[in-house]
Amino acid sequence: MDKLKYIVVMVFIFFAFNSCEKDDICVDGDTPLLIIGFYDFDDQDDEEEPSNLVVRSLSSDGVYGDTIANVDTDSIEIPLKITELSTMYSFSISDDDGTNINEDIVTFDYATEEVYISRACGYVVYYNNLIATLTEDDDNWIEQIDVEVTTIENEDDTHVKIYL
Repeated sequence: MDKLKYIVVMVFIFFAFNSCEKDDICVDGDTPLLIIGFYDFDDQDDEEEPSNLVVRSLSSDGVYGDTIANVDTDSIEIPLKITELSTMYSFSISDDDGTNINEDIVTFDYATEEVYISRACGYVVYYNNLIATLTEDDDNWIEQIDVEVTTIENEDDTHVKIYL
C-alpha cells in the first residue's frame, strides 16, 4: 500500500510541474505614439515652446475629444487612431490670460500595419506613409509642418516637426 501511495504522489507531482505555464510578461509591445517637436520657423534648429498650448483630438464631424491642456514644452506625444486611417488634432495657443485663442487644425493621414510581437504582448499597430496636413485659415500660427519619419515603429525620434 505504501508503494501505491508513493507512485500516486510521484505521478501527481510529475503532472503538477509539467502543467505549469511560464509567465509571459510584455516588455516591448506598445503601439507607438506620434512625437511632435516644435521649432522656430526663422531658425529651424532652435526648439521653441508654444505659449499656452492646448491640444485636442477632433472627430471628422467637428466634435472635440480628449484634451492635453497647458502644455509648455518643446515636444509632445499624441496617439493616432488605430481603427481609422486619419486622425485630426486641434492645436491652440493663447495669451497668458487665455484671450486671443488661435486654433490650427492638423490632419495626420497614414496606413496601419498590425504586427505580432509575442503571445504576451499580442499585436501592436505601426503607422506607415505618414502625411501631415495643416488646414489653412486667415491666421495660422503654425508656419510649416515637416514629416521627418514616415514610418512610426518606435518613440525614439521626433516624427513630425512643427515650425512656429
